[in-house]
Amino acid sequence: MSSVLVTSALERPTADTATPQPSRPYLHQVNLFRILTFACVIGVHVIDRSADPNSVSANGVMVLLHFPREAFFTLTGFVLIYQYADRSFAARRFWRRRFALVGIPYVLWSVFYWGYSIVAGIHQETAAQSVRRLALELVTGEAWYQLYFLLVSMQIYLLFPLLLRLVRRTAGYHKWLLGGSAIVQLGMVWALSHPPALTGIPQQLWDHLYVTVLPYQFYVLFGAVAAWHIGSVDRVVRRFGPLVLLGTVVAGLGAELWYQRSVAGGATPWQADNVFNPYMAGYFIALIAGLYTLSTWWSWLRPRYRAVPVISRYGADRSFAVFLIHPIMLELLMPLSPRLNSGLGAGWGTAMLFVAVLASTLAVVEVVRHAPGSIWLTGRARIEGPTALGRWVRSLPLSGRPAADRAREHGPSLAEPDRA
Repeated sequence: MSSVLVTSALERPTADTATPQPSRPYLHQVNLFRILTFACVIGVHVIDRSADPNSVSANGVMVLLHFPREAFFTLTGFVLIYQYADRSFAARRFWRRRFALVGIPYVLWSVFYWGYSIVAGIHQETAAQSVRRLALELVTGEAWYQLYFLLVSMQIYLLFPLLLRLVRRTAGYHKWLLGGSAIVQLGMVWALSHPPALTGIPQQLWDHLYVTVLPYQFYVLFGAVAAWHIGSVDRVVRRFGPLVLLGTVVAGLGAELWYQRSVAGGATPWQADNVFNPYMAGYFIALIAGLYTLSTWWSWLRPRYRAVPVISRYGADRSFAVFLIHPIMLELLMPLSPRLNSGLGAGWGTAMLFVAVLASTLAVVEVVRHAPGSIWLTGRARIEGPTALGRWVRSLPLSGRPAADRAREHGPSLAEPDRA
């Protein structure tokens, strides 16, 4: 990173009235990174809900798929620093926009899943207790199991001005910064995988440590430093991409062997695949590097194959909504799991449940993305025009309207451009 970039970047946020500066080129590789990571989120949740918690094979698969939270927070640090590394930064304007686009969906979906838990009879409680539970869940991100991710994301947004200043001021010493962060990270995950004997409020605070940014601080910083040195990162991908992927495979095999060793040593499968086990950290870093490499290779195909940008835009646009909505679809489809497992076997039954959850979620997401208020539910502006199914129905020659009139009703497939 050039010294011009470091010295020209403002140390303090500018006023909200600062002159806008041009954005840096869009990083198309982040699209596939998001898509694959969200797909693995669904995979983890499907296996977790449908498989025997003591299944060695099911938990062994989860070892390889348990990276999404680390990948997401790495990507968050990466994208934010990439956007603002050499631009003036207005903290208040940044917070207003980010908290609106993430905070409002967080509250709305927390209330939705809280309401579902009441209808489903998950909790036996009075009305007053239910309201108190909602208040607590809004603070802890536990209205449903995926929502803590939004809470951690908002903590990263809150701290981003400090992160930006830290990355700027330590330019030239980033390897030492990452080294210190890695030591803290290893201490953190060791403590989380070997919890102390606590009771009362200290125990409750410890149990909710995972909904804070602390257990993920290295990954946020890892992504931030990678974005600061984006030129060097891309050169490594171009020159050593196959070796990076080979390292990812080796790290995955190592994690799997460590998992099997832990199970053989007496640990239960669900304990051995704990995402905070220290041995998982090396695999996560290698996997994130491999996933970025694979996504970069995919982005290079854009000029040659029209399907590549179409798939990338579609997946990136829907990914956040898929993340928010897939748990309720999984709950509704869970009665199918015993039949699928008995008819197809546990492995194929879980795979078919995954396909069903993904397909049904995408169908619901398509409706939500075209609905009024989409921006408050998904963080993205509404897609104008009918859905794909609606366009097909309107194209049928049933209404007697001229084809030209029907064609004018077809809206664009996406309402807003991709953003890194």
